[in-house]
Amino acid sequence: MNVLILHNRYREAGGEERSVAEIARLLRARGHAVEVLERSSATAGRARAGVALLAGGLEPGEVERAVRAHRADVVHAHNIHPLFGARALAAARHAGARIVMHLHNYRMVCAIAIDYRDGRVCTRCGGRNTLPGVRLRCRGNLPEAAAYGAGLARQQRRTIRAVDHFIAPSAFAARRLADQALGAAPVAVLHNFVADEQFAAAPPPGRGSHALFAGRLVEEKGADTAILASAASGVPLAIAGSGPDEARLERLATERDAPVTFLRRIPPEQMPVARSQAAFVVAPSRWDEPCPYTVIEAMATGLPVLASQRGGLPEMVGEESVLPDRDVDRWAAAMRALWDDDSERARRAGQALARARELFGEERFYSALMDVYEAR
Repeated sequence: MNVLILHNRYREAGGEERSVAEIARLLRARGHAVEVLERSSATAGRARAGVALLAGGLEPGEVERAVRAHRADVVHAHNIHPLFGARALAAARHAGARIVMHLHNYRMVCAIAIDYRDGRVCTRCGGRNTLPGVRLRCRGNLPEAAAYGAGLARQQRRTIRAVDHFIAPSAFAARRLADQALGAAPVAVLHNFVADEQFAAAPPPGRGSHALFAGRLVEEKGADTAILASAASGVPLAIAGSGPDEARLERLATERDAPVTFLRRIPPEQMPVARSQAAFVVAPSRWDEPCPYTVIEAMATGLPVLASQRGGLPEMVGEESVLPDRDVDRWAAAMRALWDDDSERARRAGQALARARELFGEERFYSALMDVYEAR
């Protein structure tokens, strides 16, 4: 089976770029001919991006030619906005390819893709009604918000008509996307996966030197909850990441005299070292995260994870390990209990590793992906 992967890279690389690379690697390792066709928002300029959104994408002929040249049986699209758009999917379909679209977030409706603003989950936009995002200027200014609102509304139905099968990375995300835009369109749930060689043979010995938060430092990730819980519980916390909320979080840690160490941004290849020094991982997200790599990688390492009751996190870590996202007292108590009780921590570590093997293995993902590619 020949596969053409389409992806519009974001201005700042994240988990979606990793997913594209990992899927391409997995398919090639299983003998498929794979080509990746990417465009980048970082080089497009805001004016060109706005034009592309309103037009439904630019240069669809390039995609049609790529399908024919590669003899692609399947086009596996990831982010298509702003430069590919619905026109690229229609062109690929016209060239004879089956179209599968991987929805890693909520951009079918939400201009900022995360269904979150003003400190809380936001689902004001729904279906083709993207006017709330324009009125609230979710893209930061009115011209860009208007371009995204109009572009997403115009392209939504064309995108759904062009796609044979959608993929969502969690059951929660599949339900939300169906409610927001997809309706009865077919959606398969494929959790993100971890490469076979990244799974630990057994949970790490010892307690580790701290709890670990890893992620971009933005308000919706909830790192301040972890800092306040660290201050209240006395459990040392290491924060790996950078972002616009960094200065505020550092001030908060200082003001509360919290035992927090800021590790700054750690390159992906060095994250295994950071995890090897951790007792457990905390993920107090406030937005409805579909399936974050930081969580599934920690579990594959054999680390317990405490996560918020948001999005796909409960189906990742299990109901025993979730907490209300803003309840600092509950987080402090859970962190202290896990830090103090070696036997409980070992039990939870074993559960996390077993759950990761069951849910996030390569073979499970590949088998489910082939089912989607071949479905009729």
